[in-house]
Amino acid sequence: MAATALEKAQALAEKLDYVGVFALELFEHEGRLLGNEMAPRVHNSGHWTIEGAVTSQFENHVRAVLGLPLGATTLRAPSVMFNWIDALPEPVTGALALSDVHWHDYGKDPRPGRKVGHATIACADSVQLLARAQALAQARGARAATRAGAAGVA
Repeated sequence: MAATALEKAQALAEKLDYVGVFALELFEHEGRLLGNEMAPRVHNSGHWTIEGAVTSQFENHVRAVLGLPLGATTLRAPSVMFNWIDALPEPVTGALALSDVHWHDYGKDPRPGRKVGHATIACADSVQLLARAQALAQARGARAATRAGAAGVA
């Protein structure tokens, strides 16, 4: 199924003569892949790459647009990303006190349904990663938006 998804994404990019990063959301239904959304830009679901991948989606987007070789997208470490929706959790000191937590405040005014920031936890040990993710979720009442496949959570 993953190979088919990749083929569909490559075919779409070629048909559109697209250069850069884009997100393609597909759902599996009764053994078939159904397209839901294409975002022709870096995407919220890939923000974990800032800390979790050798080369972030942002850097690779710039590299692609400039015609430079793309950087490696392999994991630096298993990662989990928490999205902050509506408002940032307060106080942030609890989150930042946890090892391996990287805090991102977008500087956006809070409003219902708006993503105003995220935190990424990147940790070489999957057991420690899960423990830190649970601690952050409990401390902040966070809704964990983990991308198990994309984020490399084992």
